[in-house]
Amino acid sequence: MPGKNCVKNLIFIALAAVTCISCKSTELVYINVLKPAPVTIPAYVKTPGVVNRTTIAAQNKAVDAVDKIFSLEGVQLDKEGAQSSVSGLSDELLKNNRFNDVKTLGELNLTTTAPGLFSAPLSWETVDKICRDNHVDALFSLELFDTDSKISYAAKPVSLKTPLGNVPGIEHQASMLTTVKTGWRIYDPASRNILDEFPVARDITFSGRGINPAAAAGALLNRKEAVKQVSTEAGQNYAMRLIPYRIRVTRDYYVKGTDNFRTARRKAQTGNWDGAAAIWKKETTNPNSTVAGRACYNMAIICEINGELDLAIKWSQKAYEEYNNRLALSYIRILKNRQANDELLKQQQTE
Repeated sequence: MPGKNCVKNLIFIALAAVTCISCKSTELVYINVLKPAPVTIPAYVKTPGVVNRTTIAAQNKAVDAVDKIFSLEGVQLDKEGAQSSVSGLSDELLKNNRFNDVKTLGELNLTTTAPGLFSAPLSWETVDKICRDNHVDALFSLELFDTDSKISYAAKPVSLKTPLGNVPGIEHQASMLTTVKTGWRIYDPASRNILDEFPVARDITFSGRGINPAAAAGALLNRKEAVKQVSTEAGQNYAMRLIPYRIRVTRDYYVKGTDNFRTARRKAQTGNWDGAAAIWKKETTNPNSTVAGRACYNMAIICEINGELDLAIKWSQKAYEEYNNRLALSYIRILKNRQANDELLKQQQTE
């Protein structure tokens, strides 16, 4: 058994931990922040074209045939899946109000030399010609589409019902994991920039059971429609990279310092942030530098909640520069990053 001193030490450590938790001077507040779209399309792009560049070049047909054998691809599965992905993207882009029109251009005799991988980008001469001939401003190109499947079998003893009663038997189970890989590039011929290059993979699992391996595998034969559906969704999801999105972030704010901080905390917990801010503002002139620094920092938090980022930066700068509040220094960096993101958001939303 542990000695008395050991027990006392353990109790002391436990009490210290509880005291540390109970003395925590901050709490978290959740804020919804609008983030810029991952991809910014220039304002002059009003009519993009969508092309399918996943046909395998003639010199790579043999390699592709071997790949299809080992990856268990069905007949025309990649071809139909790629077409579904192009349609999914085109349909979703048409819903984006920033485009006047979206043209689905098909394959246009474009080929890839690397099955399952990104080929070298199209030449700008090729991009220029496609855009000029089809009267489009930019190209969304599906440059990678591949399916890869793995099958596993298992057998387990079961009790089979028969007219003569239950008899022991074997149930065969077949499972197939299919990975659908897509990859897109966006070409902007005016700026000679590839605006985005984005691969993504998604897994689909199929399973079947039967009294023999053939019966179990039979349930795996209808996967083409599922692959096409996933391919369509992949195209739709890629279009989302052009749209700003919201995330939930956390911020620390001070809840201890004076009795007024405890009152402000209760107001904040009920959603009365204006009431809490009125109290914090009074405490910014507190003769105690720690209290004043916490109050200035909290004023920065309420300004961010209200969307006043410039004012939030001023309050956090005061908290750090005049009162050496350590949280304020890292918060300044967060706020300046938000300012930069907001500038990009303005650019995206005015296009």
